[in-house]
Amino acid sequence: MIGLYRLNLKTSIMKIGKLLFGIVWIGLLASSCYTEVIVEDDYITESPINTALVLESYDLWYVDINATKGSGEVPFLQRAFTISFDRGVVYANNNLVGIGKTGNGLGIDVGSYGTLSGAVEINHDVDGLWLLEVYALNSNTLELYNPYSDTSYVVRGYQSRNFDYDQVFYDNIHYFLQEYQVWEKTYTSEVGAINEFDEENYLQFPVNYDGSFRSSIDASGIPLNNLEWDYQGNYEVYDVQDDAMLKTLTLDYDYLGNDYFELYVIDDSTIELYHVSSGTVYEFSGRGYMEYLKSGSDTGKKRTKVKNPIMDVVRQRKM
Repeated sequence: MIGLYRLNLKTSIMKIGKLLFGIVWIGLLASSCYTEVIVEDDYITESPINTALVLESYDLWYVDINATKGSGEVPFLQRAFTISFDRGVVYANNNLVGIGKTGNGLGIDVGSYGTLSGAVEINHDVDGLWLLEVYALNSNTLELYNPYSDTSYVVRGYQSRNFDYDQVFYDNIHYFLQEYQVWEKTYTSEVGAINEFDEENYLQFPVNYDGSFRSSIDASGIPLNNLEWDYQGNYEVYDVQDDAMLKTLTLDYDYLGNDYFELYVIDDSTIELYHVSSGTVYEFSGRGYMEYLKSGSDTGKKRTKVKNPIMDVVRQRKM
């Protein structure tokens, strides 16, 4: 399967200073089958079968969106948290909800692929044909470069049994908050001082992080279409110094000031907000799950570079 980009492939994929399929993988390739290796400048030409072996050497490739380079984009990589290559089929996890369970952890079938010397050609079910040049950065990290958009994506390889799905939730907490139309309060602890946030029963975080949220004091259990939003303000998610499994959240209410919470993921439909000043624990359940399948064009959902500010605090919630 050779697409529009095959013309002048060899010229476009020679990059000074990068070794395709570096020395760390030569043992893997040599043990799998005999290949002839031709060294031209700093570029190692391998057969298509070895390109496939490298791509298939890990169950999951985590797309490190913050390491993306270039002003363009490859749409299906821009949406995906992980991508997998399995005997000619491309799988992707486009949602955090269900990750680790959908498709035995690989996600959904989004297309097919064929390998060339140092490149993979992906025929995506919605986005069409894309050529990605494949470069090894280290033993479990690849750069996938699309010459048409002049954009590079860095992906890191993991086996399913070693993949930290919990960490993926915390590293991408903005997108998790956006995967439900509404978060409904379903639990308030008896312990904790009375405070004005007790009255808030619904929260909403718009698709694609723009820093805004909405809240409502409507009664629990009403249809989503009947919700009346009482307030719209700004929110911020923070990383916590030396605590990778904790995020903090501020909701900026003009009349209350900033409400400050420790934010915990309970499962893929439940979050916990610990209101530090009052000592109250709230649980919110997601309603109106928005599944991003093969295309995000109808929802506007795609991942972008997000760097959370860092807060130097000590965890207060006693689990």
